Amino acid sequence: MPRGVAKADLPQKICAHCDRPFTWRRKWARDWELVKYCSDACRRGKTPKRQDTPAAG
Repeated sequence: MPRGVAKADLPQKICAHCDRPFTWRRKWARDWELVKYCSDACRRGKTPKRQDTPAAG
């Protein structure tokens, strides 16, 4: 019998740096309200900002 919550039911946020969605992780349980970035690289600003590409059409 599975335990816990299905991954699809976990809360999500949008990363303040790359604008991609990221999902709750157990290690963020205490500070989920304070989490703004999906990774250490985004927190440090090492990855380039994500830019919207024009749709081909």
